[in-house]
Amino acid sequence: MIFSKDYVGYLARQTLKHLVAEKMIESSKPAVLEERVTAAMIEELALEDRINDEVRVILEAFQDDMLKTGASYPEMFKKVKNELARKYKAVL
Repeated sequence: MIFSKDYVGYLARQTLKHLVAEKMIESSKPAVLEERVTAAMIEELALEDRINDEVRVILEAFQDDMLKTGASYPEMFKKVKNELARKYKAVL
């Protein structure tokens, strides 16, 4: 993940402060809401890490074929990652 969990928690708190100040949301349990928003943000940010791991597994399986054909690992990584992002409907 690009950001530390502490920073994601900070982002969640700041986002919630702004939403409450603008009267877009209200909550009787702000601590629970902050915990849930933080968890959702961490899960969403970790999606790219999971996709990268899956790409590595896929490319490892085709490593010999890539060497034979002279395919570029970075190019193939990008192509497979884009396909998986499309499959999972992720915005990276």
